[in-house]
Amino acid sequence: MLGYGACALAGTLWGTGFFWGRLALNEMGVEPMVLYRFLFATLGMLPVALRNRVRLTAGEWRTLLLAAAFGIPIQFLLQFQGLEHTTVSHASLMVGTMPVLLAGAAAAFAGERLEWFGWMALLASTAGVALVALGGSHATTGNETPTLGGDLLVLISLITALVWVLLSKKLMETVSPKVVSSYTILSGTAMLLVIVLGPMALEPLTRIHADPVPVEHVSLTAWTALAVGGLFCTAATTLLWNWGIHHVPASRAGVFLNIEPALGSILGVELLGERLGSYAWLGGALIVGAAVAMTVRGHQPEREVILE
Repeated sequence: MLGYGACALAGTLWGTGFFWGRLALNEMGVEPMVLYRFLFATLGMLPVALRNRVRLTAGEWRTLLLAAAFGIPIQFLLQFQGLEHTTVSHASLMVGTMPVLLAGAAAAFAGERLEWFGWMALLASTAGVALVALGGSHATTGNETPTLGGDLLVLISLITALVWVLLSKKLMETVSPKVVSSYTILSGTAMLLVIVLGPMALEPLTRIHADPVPVEHVSLTAWTALAVGGLFCTAATTLLWNWGIHHVPASRAGVFLNIEPALGSILGVELLGERLGSYAWLGGALIVGAAVAMTVRGHQPEREVILE
């Protein structure tokens, strides 16, 4: 029960990530927002890294750095650039495709078998994405309007997340999940520092103006959103999820990923005043329904394994 509880809590915290991100984006751009979020995540992960120090081989370092690049700067910069051009509700529903995309990627690249039911769920989820994107022109809020470009950026970020997941899964065959989680976040944050602060440091040489990272005029609301997003929606969720799937079958743990799109959409509608069009509601139902069906159907006890 503790393992299931850890996975459920991770999915719940992930579901609030876009909400906190939107609050911070109201006062700063995407790059500084993502950098601040991961600096807070680093504060949470640094003690874990120091207590679980290991010596990685050259091959393990290459895999880890590649996973960190796809999982942090590439994924999150694309994802929150998409959020800047769409709504929390739409972005959250797009994330609902992750369990089905992961199943398809595992079948294509990891040698896992995907039966006809899985392919049907994948098609249903894809149709749901199309409906959510088409529903953008029918769903407006007071401040934000979902756009096709923003929705597609979120979807592309999920594809980069698949690379991160598959590389991390491979790495966890020989390295502790705590080490993989903490080292990935620390390495990815270092990459973000170079991407965000590098242009400022090189400005005297390139003579290309780079906007400074906002500090003085950031409100307490934004700092709170950044801290919660970093410590709870990034650092804590990574540890909870990896710990949870070590104590329950990974096949059953996947259903808790579906908390994220449901909760994220509710927060967008109830707290941010967003409105989903009829196409978006139908598409969201297809996405979440396909993900639930994919993760709970046909898992017999003898075929369940705990991810090591």
